[in-house]
Amino acid sequence: MYNTFQAQTLHYFSRPHSGMPEAPVTGLAAWCADDMRDEAQWSYTLNESECNEIEAALATASATDKNLHERRAEDMPLPTLAPRIKQWRRQLSTGLGVQRIRGVPLHNWTRDQQHLFFWCFGQHLGLAGAQNRHNELLGHVRDDGSDVNDPTVRQYRTRSAIPFHCDAADVVGLLCLRTAKQGGDSRLVSSVSVFNEMLKRDPALARVMFTVFPLDSHHEGGMFSMPVKPCRFHQGELRTFGHSHYFRTAQRYPHIKMSEQQLAALALYDEICESPELFMDMTLEPGDIQLVSNHTVLHSRTHYVDHQEPELKRHLLRLWISLPQSDSFLERCLRLRERLGLIGSVLIERMRYRLNS
Repeated sequence: MYNTFQAQTLHYFSRPHSGMPEAPVTGLAAWCADDMRDEAQWSYTLNESECNEIEAALATASATDKNLHERRAEDMPLPTLAPRIKQWRRQLSTGLGVQRIRGVPLHNWTRDQQHLFFWCFGQHLGLAGAQNRHNELLGHVRDDGSDVNDPTVRQYRTRSAIPFHCDAADVVGLLCLRTAKQGGDSRLVSSVSVFNEMLKRDPALARVMFTVFPLDSHHEGGMFSMPVKPCRFHQGELRTFGHSHYFRTAQRYPHIKMSEQQLAALALYDEICESPELFMDMTLEPGDIQLVSNHTVLHSRTHYVDHQEPELKRHLLRLWISLPQSDSFLERCLRLRERLGLIGSVLIERMRYRLNS
């Protein structure tokens, strides 16, 4: 079971909103680099017993006659790990927004077993979803030789550095299969802390982040761009979708232009993201899983140099995951309002696309 690209996008962007915060947002998600130096807060290494359970569960899943995307959590039972998975889900939804799991015993697995494990693991966390209009559910992050200067090429398909951004899902998960020869490190920053610093430096530009920005859709969904409000705030929680690169590239279409205030807000936001006192670097080794909230954390990647041998080249599997919700009646109403507004805006953009194509 999984979300289509459209369903997941609507789920993610239907973020409750009741007004902009006038003071810094507090909580576990508002971390800085110094707060994350103790890796025990956000990193866990699987023990021998847990690895054995994974091996046995994978054997059980491999014995069932189902297509990969038909598998559910029960096809790969993990009763011992279940409490930890619940803890990791809580860490992502209401905690730091960052979790690394080390020591997945994938070294002797086949490619199909690696895919099967990560897909089923994602089902234990939540509901996996499509990552593009082609309904790609299990992504491959690797350099496929694509032109880095082509604005239609997704940057994860190249070796170039990727600026800070979010993906349109509650959580993005990576399973590291192979590392680069040099570089390719993961860099994370709390979007809550970035906003707090922005509010401190320029409250007027911070307010702009709650207005509608055009997001380059790369023609997905029959649109040139998708209307997105980067920041939403409700009951003390700030949820952010940051993607300055795709906001800016939406202007490659003649009829789309952002205001000077919006461009200034993006420039300040990007500058703050790159503050060494705010971001943290995370190294991923083969067998590591990285889980990141797309509501409270922005992620990026440094440029890398790859191996010449095809079998050694950097390769990660990627999942986009929607987490279970336990909203109050008021939150459900606010989500519905946001969703209906988003649907209306999308329909208008699709009409414009047809008229200008």
